[in-house]
Amino acid sequence: MAESAAKRRTDSGGSGDLNVEVKKLKPDHGNGRQEAESGNILSAFKTSAVLNDSAREKIIFIHGKVADQDAVVILEKTPIRQDSLDELFSGSTLKLEMRNDIYSTYRLQAPPHLNEIKTTVVCPATEKHVKKYQRQESFLVEETAEDYQSITLPYIQKQSFSVQWVYNVLEKKAEAERILYEDPDPQVGFLLLPDFKWDQKQVDDLYLLAIVHQRNIKSLRDLRSEHLPLLQNVLQKGKEQILQRYKLPASQLRVYLHYQPSYYHLHVHFTKLGYEAPGCGVERAHLLTDVIQNLQSDPRYYETRTLYFPLRADDGLLGKFKEAGKL
Repeated sequence: MAESAAKRRTDSGGSGDLNVEVKKLKPDHGNGRQEAESGNILSAFKTSAVLNDSAREKIIFIHGKVADQDAVVILEKTPIRQDSLDELFSGSTLKLEMRNDIYSTYRLQAPPHLNEIKTTVVCPATEKHVKKYQRQESFLVEETAEDYQSITLPYIQKQSFSVQWVYNVLEKKAEAERILYEDPDPQVGFLLLPDFKWDQKQVDDLYLLAIVHQRNIKSLRDLRSEHLPLLQNVLQKGKEQILQRYKLPASQLRVYLHYQPSYYHLHVHFTKLGYEAPGCGVERAHLLTDVIQNLQSDPRYYETRTLYFPLRADDGLLGKFKEAGKL
């Protein structure tokens, strides 16, 4: 399901040539591992269309081709780090644009290593990838418990959304080097690793994921009181690890689940409170502390209650709700 967050934006006023080194993932050879080749694979990238962009969030999503294969390229300006300010000021050049009384504006050319563009390449990209990153209208869906059983669950099962990549991570067949922490317990254990949206260079936009070992929990709808030890363990140990590694106390963290999730294997998001992470709005994010309290008060809370969530105009599930006369 498309990540509504899609966080899809660009720098409207930036200039300069695209000169980034990226890694292209070669096909996996059956063991879930992927080989990386270094080099500027974007030197021959041919742009077809801008799918989405945001000047405010300084990110752009581009559809095009790499060596005759469809690709989506995501370019995002990296945040300015406090520990680089002295070097930024001393090593940059300034070009005056305007001066008026006490006010002046300049174009600042920073040293290349302080002026990076985080680049993500999806190649080969399918039509679903293109639609995922394309700007779309969203609609708020009201899903009763009956709607979940008659509309959402059959749609999920019929679509057979693959979570094999999640199993590859859990089994350490892929991304093993990115794992920050593991509780190996099969019932309450989880892996903690950085989300790909975080470049790990500063804590201001910290974004971690906890992926649980249990494989029979698709989403919030499947949670019951029997899962409280799992949820409490993720919350407690996740906070402890973040405090230990990044010196961020629990009071500066937003810990939540998405509904609908972007993939159907239970996972928990940890972000810094001041960071407006994609999908952290009230229409999609459910604080883990609230989830725990709701299950403590009603063991079947998420099985029976009406849930609300946004869907993009091109989402197949939205079409199912329309067919059922729910929108």
